[in-house]
Amino acid sequence: QLQAFGGGLVQAGGSLRLSCAAPGRDFSNYAVAWFRQTPGKGREFVAGIKIGGISTDYTDSVKGRFTISRDNAKNTVYLRMNSLKPEDTAVYYCAARYLRLLLTSNSYDYWGQGTQVTVSS
Repeated sequence: QLQAFGGGLVQAGGSLRLSCAAPGRDFSNYAVAWFRQTPGKGREFVAGIKIGGISTDYTDSVKGRFTISRDNAKNTVYLRMNSLKPEDTAVYYCAARYLRLLLTSNSYDYWGQGTQVTVSS
Protein backbone atom coordinates (compact mmCIF):
# COMPACT_ATOMS: atom_id res chain seq x y z
CA GLN A 1 0.00 0.00 0.00
CA LEU A 2 3.03 2.25 0.28
CA GLN A 3 5.70 2.56 -2.36
CA ALA A 4 9.28 3.14 -1.25
CA PHE A 5 12.00 3.96 -3.73
CA GLY A 6 15.22 5.87 -4.18
CA GLY A 7 17.77 3.45 -2.75
CA GLY A 8 21.00 2.55 -4.44
CA LEU A 9 24.75 2.20 -4.16
CA VAL A 10 26.71 5.22 -3.01
CA GLN A 11 30.18 5.89 -1.69
CA ALA A 12 30.75 6.91 1.90
CA GLY A 13 30.07 10.60 2.30
CA GLY A 14 27.52 10.60 -0.49
CA SER A 15 23.80 11.33 -0.44
CA LEU A 16 20.54 9.69 -1.38
CA ARG A 17 16.90 10.69 -1.14
CA LEU A 18 14.30 8.07 -0.41
CA SER A 19 10.65 8.60 -1.23
CA CYS A 20 7.57 6.98 0.23
CA ALA A 21 4.37 7.42 -1.72
CA ALA A 22 0.80 6.46 -0.91
CA PRO A 23 -1.11 6.41 -4.19
CA GLY A 24 -4.79 7.04 -3.77
CA ARG A 25 -4.56 7.49 -0.02
CA ASP A 26 -4.86 10.71 1.95
CA PHE A 27 -1.60 10.73 3.85
CA SER A 28 -2.29 13.85 5.87
CA ASN A 29 -3.65 12.08 8.97
CA TYR A 30 -0.91 9.48 9.12
CA ALA A 31 2.38 9.61 10.94
CA VAL A 32 5.11 8.18 8.75
CA ALA A 33 8.39 6.61 9.74
CA TRP A 34 11.40 5.07 8.10
CA PHE A 35 12.87 1.89 9.49
CA ARG A 36 15.90 -0.05 8.36
CA GLN A 37 16.89 -3.66 8.62
CA THR A 38 20.09 -5.62 8.16
CA PRO A 39 20.32 -9.41 7.90
CA GLY A 40 19.61 -11.16 11.18
CA LYS A 41 18.35 -8.05 12.93
CA GLY A 42 14.98 -6.49 13.57
CA ARG A 43 13.73 -3.30 12.03
CA GLU A 44 15.32 -0.22 13.55
CA PHE A 45 13.55 3.13 13.74
CA VAL A 46 15.46 5.71 11.72
CA ALA A 47 13.26 8.78 11.40
CA GLY A 48 9.64 9.77 11.72
CA ILE A 49 7.39 12.70 11.00
CA LYS A 50 4.11 13.64 12.62
CA ILE A 51 0.93 14.48 10.77
CA GLY A 52 1.49 18.23 10.77
CA GLY A 53 4.88 17.84 9.14
CA ILE A 54 6.65 20.02 11.69
CA SER A 55 7.58 17.60 14.43
CA THR A 56 10.15 14.96 13.61
CA ASP A 57 12.18 12.37 15.45
CA TYR A 58 15.45 10.64 14.60
CA THR A 59 17.56 7.89 16.00
CA ASP A 60 20.79 9.29 17.45
CA SER A 61 23.06 7.77 14.82
CA VAL A 62 21.48 9.77 11.98
CA LYS A 63 20.83 13.11 13.67
CA GLY A 64 22.40 15.93 11.72
CA ARG A 65 22.76 13.76 8.61
CA PHE A 66 19.23 12.65 7.71
CA THR A 67 16.19 14.85 7.21
CA ILE A 68 12.63 13.63 6.94
CA SER A 69 9.97 15.77 5.32
CA ARG A 70 6.53 15.38 3.84
CA ASP A 71 4.43 16.84 1.07
CA ASN A 72 0.82 16.02 1.89
CA ALA A 73 -0.39 17.44 -1.42
CA LYS A 74 1.66 14.72 -3.15
CA ASN A 75 1.00 12.07 -0.51
CA THR A 76 4.75 11.59 -0.26
CA VAL A 77 7.31 11.49 2.52
CA TYR A 78 11.01 11.95 1.85
CA LEU A 79 14.15 10.92 3.68
CA ARG A 80 17.17 12.91 2.67
CA MET A 81 20.35 11.10 3.70
CA ASN A 82 23.63 13.00 3.67
CA SER A 83 27.14 12.04 4.78
CA LEU A 84 26.27 8.40 4.40
CA LYS A 85 28.38 5.84 6.22
CA PRO A 86 28.92 2.12 5.56
CA GLU A 87 26.94 1.37 8.73
CA ASP A 88 23.89 2.97 7.10
CA THR A 89 23.77 0.03 4.69
CA ALA A 90 20.39 -1.69 5.07
CA VAL A 91 17.01 -2.23 3.52
CA TYR A 92 14.95 0.84 4.27
CA TYR A 93 11.21 0.60 4.79
CA CYS A 94 8.63 3.30 5.14
CA ALA A 95 5.61 2.75 7.35
CA ALA A 96 2.48 4.67 8.25
CA ARG A 97 0.03 4.62 11.09
CA TYR A 98 -3.01 6.72 11.90
CA LEU A 99 -2.27 9.90 13.85
CA ARG A 100 0.47 9.16 16.38
CA LEU A 101 4.14 8.73 15.62
CA LEU A 102 5.58 5.76 17.49
CA LEU A 103 9.04 4.25 17.44
CA THR A 104 8.29 0.53 17.34
CA SER A 105 7.79 -1.25 14.06
CA ASN A 106 4.92 -3.40 15.30
CA SER A 107 2.87 -0.23 15.86
CA TYR A 108 2.57 0.42 12.13
CA ASP A 109 -0.24 -0.77 9.91
CA TYR A 110 1.01 0.05 6.44
CA TRP A 111 4.38 -0.75 4.93
CA GLY A 112 6.29 -0.18 1.77
CA GLN A 113 8.22 -2.94 0.05
CA GLY A 114 11.69 -1.80 1.13
CA THR A 115 14.50 -0.25 -0.83
CA GLN A 116 18.16 -1.26 -0.55
CA VAL A 117 20.73 1.32 0.46
CA THR A 118 24.36 0.26 0.15
CA VAL A 119 27.20 2.53 1.22
CA SER A 120 30.67 1.51 0.15
CA SER A 121 33.77 2.53 2.08
